[in-house]
Amino acid sequence: MRQLNRRDFLRRAALGLGGSAAGWLLSACGLSVPSALPTPLAPTPKPDLPYLVVARGAAEPEELVKRALAALGGIERFVKPGNDVIIKPNISVGYYGYQYAATTNPWVVATLVRLCKGAGARRVRVMDFPFGGLAEEAYTRTDIKGQTLAAGGEMEVMSSMKFTKLELPKGRDLRSCTVYGDIMKADVVIDVPIAKQHSLAQLSCGMKNLMGIMIERQSMHFNIGQRTADLASGIPLKLTVVDAIRILRENGPTGGNLNDVQKIDTIIASADVVAADSYAATLLGLRPQDVSYIKAATAMGLGRSDLAGMKIEEIRI
Repeated sequence: MRQLNRRDFLRRAALGLGGSAAGWLLSACGLSVPSALPTPLAPTPKPDLPYLVVARGAAEPEELVKRALAALGGIERFVKPGNDVIIKPNISVGYYGYQYAATTNPWVVATLVRLCKGAGARRVRVMDFPFGGLAEEAYTRTDIKGQTLAAGGEMEVMSSMKFTKLELPKGRDLRSCTVYGDIMKADVVIDVPIAKQHSLAQLSCGMKNLMGIMIERQSMHFNIGQRTADLASGIPLKLTVVDAIRILRENGPTGGNLNDVQKIDTIIASADVVAADSYAATLLGLRPQDVSYIKAATAMGLGRSDLAGMKIEEIRI
């Protein structure tokens, strides 16, 4: 048997430890983190809990979020004391307020911040990389900054110095991309998209929202379905909460006309981003199999889109 040198021994030991522990061991020894630590596929269902929760009714967004998360097992199922949490809403543009349904509802974001802090999270950051307008302007105009700070969270502008190459070993078309490094280092990443129509992808929701953490967004528009699924295969999401308080039915993803907005007072929550997107698709009159990235992600085993066979709890307030 070949004797391992110190470097190879440390790398093998790190891979056995798993993500965060591996990174600590290797960085402490002056070595680089392996480019592709294992990324889990579809989450393991908990038999005593619903796979997906839908809360709807004439209640404030805060109450809908709280009821949905409680039914899913509580935020404590996902966030542990001392965790570093990143919440990723959709803050695509800084042109409009949240009323135009192009950006995530600020009270949905703030409620998640409060829940995470209440579960003992050491740090809760909210961030996005808008493609329309400067980040600070978009954060303020959408009121996500104001509500996040009031809830005890931090708003972070993504620094160009923190983007890093991510290998996507499960990718079928997109094999690597450049993403915001802190997303990969956080203990918990919560995806908080708004459900809206998209001129190319048909639906903009959880998996599509992940484009806001990467640099090469223009390249995603070639074979957008497969590449969006490929990107999702490498991002360690713990929870997806879909904001469907207001949905944008036409002229997405940027909107700009209140006539395209419908207020339906709905929150969707699941540990499976594919399932969350699949349900959100139905709110816009789409079938999951009609959305290319949902179809691709299902084929890759990243999650479930079979809503009829899924344990879904619907809460009406």
